[in-house]
Amino acid sequence: MSAPILKIGLAGFGNVGAGVFKNIEKNRHLLQERTGHNLVITRIAVRDASKARTVELPPELVTTNLDELVQDEEIDLIVELIGGIDRAFELVKDSLESGKAVVTGNKALLAERGQELFAIAEKCGRPIYYEAAVAGGIPIIKTVQESLIGNHIQSVVGIINGTCNYILTRMTEAGLGYPEALGEAQQLGYAESDPTLDVNGWDAAHKAVILASLSYGCWVPCDQIHVEGIENVQRTDIGFADKLGYTIKLLAVIQLHDESGDIEVRVQPSLIANDHILASVKGVYNAILVQGDVVGQTLFYGSGAGQDPTSSSVIADIADASARIESRDGSGFVTHGLYGNPLPIEQSVSKYYLRVEAEDRPGVLARIATVLGENDIGILSVIQPEDHDKEYAPIVLMLHYAPFGVVREAINQIAGMDCIREEPVLLRVENVG
Repeated sequence: MSAPILKIGLAGFGNVGAGVFKNIEKNRHLLQERTGHNLVITRIAVRDASKARTVELPPELVTTNLDELVQDEEIDLIVELIGGIDRAFELVKDSLESGKAVVTGNKALLAERGQELFAIAEKCGRPIYYEAAVAGGIPIIKTVQESLIGNHIQSVVGIINGTCNYILTRMTEAGLGYPEALGEAQQLGYAESDPTLDVNGWDAAHKAVILASLSYGCWVPCDQIHVEGIENVQRTDIGFADKLGYTIKLLAVIQLHDESGDIEVRVQPSLIANDHILASVKGVYNAILVQGDVVGQTLFYGSGAGQDPTSSSVIADIADASARIESRDGSGFVTHGLYGNPLPIEQSVSKYYLRVEAEDRPGVLARIATVLGENDIGILSVIQPEDHDKEYAPIVLMLHYAPFGVVREAINQIAGMDCIREEPVLLRVENVG
């Protein structure tokens, strides 16, 4: 008896879409043995059918009209890999309303409009799967949804953008400046020609919103999270961090504050101790630490991007859909009680690294310390290099735990002093368990 056929409409044939097609064809028999279905891509929608591609695009499957995928009554499942928000939203919405299941790797779509889409999915009784939206080939979505279902998630801290991690790794190990490291990443295909969403932190922020929604049952609005990128990270600060025993990484921090019930979601370059496992994550790799109240701390590590790792996650979602698609048993996202409201960034607390370029004369350090003291910010240590012959010299201070809003106000006061030459550099110091 032949296996039932799951007919798939593939929207987008870029790097990931081509990988999905290639790897389904490559492992067709394995997938059929494990899922009980013959997974067949019967229609592929592309923007430009004449574009040269590394994976051959079968011409008999091609359309340039996305609506044909929705209107084809024989298609059971739509795989959305076109990117963007507005057109992708309409495609997913129309697919659900036409009775089709959906797999998407679109992190921006889910972060910005996921709440709407999952409500539509619940109403239509059709599932949405989205493992590929976060951390490439690492199965973090399934882990939080299923393996950690018996845990209150206390925190999620991770390196979830491979481009930024590659750039910071090269700046740390090879002494490259940011422009040189970015150029190398682009040359190797680790960064897009327009790398803005990666380097400004928003790619990681969209993933953080998705992880927060899974962990805490709510969609944190994107305008209520704090996002900083790596564009302003300097070799000078990487060097000082190393002397202090730290490595600089772009970290996403998602945390539940038990006392208030507030949810903290932020993304920024941070100092993390050299002996911490996240400091050893290099190149384009991702790593995510999840702290549960029952399981304790768990670590997930792997390729965070790339054609094959990401297509592996998409195919896993297709396989899951094949098992559930006939039962019409839900949306692929199980809502649960809202734990709390987003924590205002001003109230978030950590230690800090502060570097100022100040006039090299008596009394300057005392003036800086006075401002910090007046704002009730303690100083843990100070580095003031002696080997300089300039009018201005760097002063590096490690600051005690304090609310971010208070520290930012103090830094503004310091920046306004006549003895300070450049904008002070402020980085968080993360104390990850």
